[in-house]
Amino acid sequence: MARVLVTEKIAVGGLDLLAEAGHTVDVQEGLSPEALLEAVPGAQALVIRSATKVTAEVLAAGSDLVVVGRAGVGVDNVDVAAATARGVMVVNAPASNTISVAEQAMGLLLAQARNIPQAHAALTAGRWERSKWEGVELYGKVLGIVGLGRAGSLVAQRAAAFGMKLLGFDPYVSADRARAMGVELRSLDELFAEADFVTIHTPKTPETAGLVGRDLLAKAKPGIRIVNTARGGIVDEEALADAVRSGAVGGAALDVFAAEPLTSSPLFELSQVVVTPHLGASTEEAQDKAGVTIAEQVLLALAGDFVPFAVNVAATEVSETVRPFMGLAEQLGRFFACLHDGTPDRLDVEYRGELASNPTGILTLSVLKGLFAATTEDPVSYVNAPALAESRGLSVQEISASASPQYKSLVTLRSGTHMVAGTLAGARTEPRVVLVDNHTVEVPPADHMLVVHNDDRPGMIGVVGTALGDAGISISSMAVGPSEEGHTALMVLSTSEAASTELVDRLRRTDGILGIHLVSL
Repeated sequence: MARVLVTEKIAVGGLDLLAEAGHTVDVQEGLSPEALLEAVPGAQALVIRSATKVTAEVLAAGSDLVVVGRAGVGVDNVDVAAATARGVMVVNAPASNTISVAEQAMGLLLAQARNIPQAHAALTAGRWERSKWEGVELYGKVLGIVGLGRAGSLVAQRAAAFGMKLLGFDPYVSADRARAMGVELRSLDELFAEADFVTIHTPKTPETAGLVGRDLLAKAKPGIRIVNTARGGIVDEEALADAVRSGAVGGAALDVFAAEPLTSSPLFELSQVVVTPHLGASTEEAQDKAGVTIAEQVLLALAGDFVPFAVNVAATEVSETVRPFMGLAEQLGRFFACLHDGTPDRLDVEYRGELASNPTGILTLSVLKGLFAATTEDPVSYVNAPALAESRGLSVQEISASASPQYKSLVTLRSGTHMVAGTLAGARTEPRVVLVDNHTVEVPPADHMLVVHNDDRPGMIGVVGTALGDAGISISSMAVGPSEEGHTALMVLSTSEAASTELVDRLRRTDGILGIHLVSL
């Protein structure tokens, strides 16, 4: 069982899920960066929210880490590149707070339009300032939505109910998809030039950092009002403050800031600006969903299963047809590495039958995970397997073919000199190796195996069996596959323990043995 280090508050339901799975839940909230470096060694999972900074130094200290879980949407406080290089999965809970964030955006939109916080503050301070805080209606106004993902689409739905005209900017959303939301797509410049209000719902990336800056604000419709509940740093706060002071921007409502926590800013001095301390996800419902979701993702990662919300795994989905083959694919990768005595320059991964009509990216990652795990002592995971392939010059090609004459589904790995294929067989869908170097066999994968190429003549099975017996090694299962030409044959044996190097070398020198490979799964 694993140790899960939790450095920020998450819902009790999430903590309970981790504990019920048998893991040790180590809650240490409010750690300083120095204290985190001391706490993370020995942890297999690290669960955080937005305050904990998971740097390359933290990842290096956490040499046992399998997964970092962010109980929320963004992962900008995690060095994802460093995590990927170390094979550490980074997961989040992207849908957990979507409704809460959309509702916060609408709340700020209304607060900005009607000056609600300012009027409240004046009245509670003893000032009846009815005329000073006159606002505007949302009805009939143009709302520009930057980012039409989960939160942006929910804001569009809610703003439409207020009778607003909706414009959108999102380079990843088609015009048809936007039209279905009731949104007309525009370029970013066009959106700011036409909109009365703009609300931002895009991730913070190198491309979006400083997206709303002086140049864009200079092109904006006079009096535009800006709402940001996405990420701090997307809006240039200094440029925004200057634009509000000059009257070019009519007002702003911000829930997020470039540096947090933040208690002093030129924006705070402007009566046209409404601010809240990153409350978008701060609802009871969102916290419960985030805590439970991230616990579920962490449990999947610790179990070596597919994780739907992994941000640094090159596979986006797995069907129920594909999922049972993940273990077999990893075993075939290990088998192939042992058969090839290392890593080839090229690997073709072929999927036949039902598998061919499904996304198989996770199976290819499983193959690579097994392949490299058999050839290196460094940690190998779904995360860093593609990078390992690239660094070692391994070219990987996926091939899909609908026809599979003998099997419902078949996974085949092939290079220039070797191949291995496997399937799931029987009512219990148990893994089987069914082809090795074009010889037909059927044998279940096992911890210790031998693959023997030999002359196709009587007595060869006895030679191998006698050598193993003399060494005190039992044969658990065995399959023999003659070649089509009839000159060579192949044996695949599962043994009670691994054959020694000396025994393998002795067999390799035996007359009639053409090749022998020790396979460890």
